[in-house]
Amino acid sequence: MKWLRKKRVLLLVFLGFVLLLFLNTHWLSLFYPIYYKDDIRKHAENNQLDPFMVAAIIKVETNYKPSKESKKGALGVMQIMPETAQWVLEKAKLPSVTMDQINHETGTNIEIGTWYLKNLSDQFDGNMIAVIAAYNAGPTRVKSWLKNGTWDGTVETTKNIPLGETRHYVQRVVHYYEQYTSIYEHF
Repeated sequence: MKWLRKKRVLLLVFLGFVLLLFLNTHWLSLFYPIYYKDDIRKHAENNQLDPFMVAAIIKVETNYKPSKESKKGALGVMQIMPETAQWVLEKAKLPSVTMDQINHETGTNIEIGTWYLKNLSDQFDGNMIAVIAAYNAGPTRVKSWLKNGTWDGTVETTKNIPLGETRHYVQRVVHYYEQYTSIYEHF
C-alpha cells in the first residue's frame, strides 16, 4: 500500500511539473535557444533584416557552432563561402578582415553574412523566401528558377524548387523562423 501512495505522489509531482512547464510561455526556448543575440541583433538591424530570420539561418547552417568549415569550404556560423566573403569584404569596404576572422569570430561572420543577406534582399525585392533559397543555392540559380517559372518564390511552392538541398534548406529555415517568432516576444 505504501508503494502505491509513493507512486501517486510521484505522479502528482510529475503532472504538476509538466503543467508548470506548459504554463510557462518560455519553456520552448529550452528547445529552441538563440545564441549570439547581441551580434545578430546589431548586424540584422544595421542591414534592415529580421533578426529571427538571421537566427534561423544560423541554426540551420551550423546550429550555432563557431569555427565550422564545411566540406565545400564554407566558413563560420553562417557558412559563408570564401569567394562570397571576399566579394563582401570588397563591396562593404572591410579590407582589414581576414578569412581566419570570418571563420573563428562569430561577430565578424555574422556581420559579413548579414551584409550578404541584405544584398540578396535588395536583389530579390525583399522576398525573404527567395533570399533564403539564394543564400543556399546562389542568386543566379534562383533568378533562373524565378525567370523560367520553375518556382514562384513563395513558401507555399517550395516543393517546386528543383534542387533538393535548397528545397529542404528553405523549409528548415522557415520552420525555425516560425518557431522563434512564436516562442520569443522580441529579439
